[in-house]
Amino acid sequence: MIATRVDGRAMRRREAGKTLLARIWRFRFMYLLLLPGFVYFIVYKYLPMFGLVVAFQDYSAFRGFFRSEWVGLANFKLIFEGSDLGRVLFNTLYLNFMQLGLAFPAGIVLALLLNEVRHEFFKKTVQTVVYLPHFVSWIVVVGLVFTLLSSDGIVNSFLALVGLPKINFLTSDAWFMPLIVLENIWKESGWSSILFLAAIAGINPNLYEAAAMDGAKRWQKIWYITLPGIRGTIVILLILQLGNILNTGIEQIFLMVSALTRDVGTTLDLYVFQKGIEKADYSFATAFGLFKSLVGLVLILAANRLAKRFGEDGVF
Repeated sequence: MIATRVDGRAMRRREAGKTLLARIWRFRFMYLLLLPGFVYFIVYKYLPMFGLVVAFQDYSAFRGFFRSEWVGLANFKLIFEGSDLGRVLFNTLYLNFMQLGLAFPAGIVLALLLNEVRHEFFKKTVQTVVYLPHFVSWIVVVGLVFTLLSSDGIVNSFLALVGLPKINFLTSDAWFMPLIVLENIWKESGWSSILFLAAIAGINPNLYEAAAMDGAKRWQKIWYITLPGIRGTIVILLILQLGNILNTGIEQIFLMVSALTRDVGTTLDLYVFQKGIEKADYSFATAFGLFKSLVGLVLILAANRLAKRFGEDGVF
């Protein structure tokens, strides 16, 4: 009896193996299309995880991974003992909450406005124009900002022409965060609107026709049909955005910050760059990066669970 069961299980495993190989061979061209993305994630996402061991070492580039001294959680203790952590953390959270409150809704508003345009040529022209800034590098964007807002730039020259005092946009603590947010809105709103436009395209047009027969105005259709129709997409993107609440990127901040705005402009990413690259403290920088990733993971899990409690699908 036992031998029969074992033989039966072995046979089922062989059949399952043959079926799997048959399916792979049947869809081999689809798997070939998948292969570049799979290799990308293996090489650039998973293999570098081995480097996380540096967070638990007093790493030296001369000694390497295997001969550097093991220090356990000492680098993580330094994170919370640092005198600058509170200020840097506040700057990061303040900037990201401004992004969530202003830059994130900008893509939704732009998608709603584009959806209301009925002239196809004009609509596609506007879409192309607002998508283009996404492909412009930050060095070009910041260069444009400096040209417009420097002390002798176009904006201050115009203010002087009309008899108004000049504004120190680039050296003022009060203007640093708003400029960062405005740059992100200009650069990324068009690109982020693509997902919302795709979600709007999936809404049943019969709903709009029924609403029009009931006398609904354009704003009522947006409020009662369009926004509820893309609510799931908004929630998913918001969850993913919360996972990056401690990330501000390095390039834009590094280019915009100066000695006069360093107190308000130093975020966690810039702080890690200064400690890890400029001061060659690779262990501390790696520990800080791992800490940020863990916080982001917890926030994504919490936001996803909260979304499901309110009846949304969530990310997973």
